[in-house]
Amino acid sequence: MKLNLLFVPHYMKTMDWTRDELVAYILLFAAHSDFKEDNRERDVIISKVDMNTFQDIHDEFDGDNDYQGIQKILTSLRQHNYDKDDVSLLLADIKTLFFSDGEFNINERNMLKSLERLFKSL
Repeated sequence: MKLNLLFVPHYMKTMDWTRDELVAYILLFAAHSDFKEDNRERDVIISKVDMNTFQDIHDEFDGDNDYQGIQKILTSLRQHNYDKDDVSLLLADIKTLFFSDGEFNINERNMLKSLERLFKSL
């Protein structure tokens, strides 16, 4: 059986997220770096987006694996033409999220480094 290497899942071509939905997804992705999402992290995310956006994106996030999440993030960042200033603001939000519980653990540090590398690839 030959694999069609040109097959691109729908979420890699285009995303119909708003910028708020993208931010919510990225922050949820980051929050799950330690495999849990605590109330303080949830509060940070909800401070950036409205509750309906948070819930809709959370439902979508729950159905995605890491690979799908990364592809969705990259596709949407490109569609919204994120530049270095936008990425800097996004990284500041991610750091706020990580420090919301008073600690910055090794999983969170590794996630921050990974997201920084990912965002540089844009």
